[in-house]
Amino acid sequence: MTVLQPGDRAPDFSLPGDSGDTLSLRDFKGRKLVLYFYPKADTPGCTKEAIAFNALKSAFARAGADIVGVSADPVKAIGKFRDKHGLKLALGSDEEKKMLTAYGAWGEKSMYGRKFMGVRRVTYLIGPQGRIAQVWDNVKVDGHAEEVLTAARSL
Repeated sequence: MTVLQPGDRAPDFSLPGDSGDTLSLRDFKGRKLVLYFYPKADTPGCTKEAIAFNALKSAFARAGADIVGVSADPVKAIGKFRDKHGLKLALGSDEEKKMLTAYGAWGEKSMYGRKFMGVRRVTYLIGPQGRIAQVWDNVKVDGHAEEVLTAARSL
């Protein structure tokens, strides 16, 4: 499992979105993109992270950045998650785990001594030219959205 590095070209993707649309990297060409990967919709940490990014959505927009959250949850589950918490940011579903793998967000995790495969909490800031500008690996949710906003403003 390889996490992409600053300067790497962001892998192309095309995913079903929470609103029945398709989300693709090319949709964000010429803009900054915050791409954050979260383990499971409607779990405490993932909910907190989504709400934090959602609360700063207009500040990200002023910084010229869009936000997309991606998990392996089915489209129906992410739609329910969006509606339950009033989320206004785009959510993508990667049930096949192709994008998750390409971005190093699918890999071995451990909890209570048990090892298993799952979605790792990783965030990428992608620049307007489609290159990785910054990476946050093994994200801690508290203060994360604010830290990413600061980086997006300075890009």
